[in-house]
Amino acid sequence: MTDPTLERYRQSIDNIDAALVFMLAERFKVTQAVGRYKAESQLPPADPGREEAQIARLRGLAEQAQLDPEFSEKFLRFIIDEVIRHHERAQRG
Repeated sequence: MTDPTLERYRQSIDNIDAALVFMLAERFKVTQAVGRYKAESQLPPADPGREEAQIARLRGLAEQAQLDPEFSEKFLRFIIDEVIRHHERAQRG
């Protein structure tokens, strides 16, 4: 027996999860292009100033969205760390 209200909530969650995956895929396509550009231009793979500005910006957005800023920072830090790994790989060729 299925609860129709619960089923609607779960369908919404599934749709949001799918959107998140596709958005992350698009983000990583762009950051991989940035990594190639940095490698070609002999720029460092990490930009701590940019990272801190992005974290501050997203913490502010999280607060506006009533999302825990600590969670949003952890999530963004995880993504940034993965992007830096990709950029370091691009530097090595």
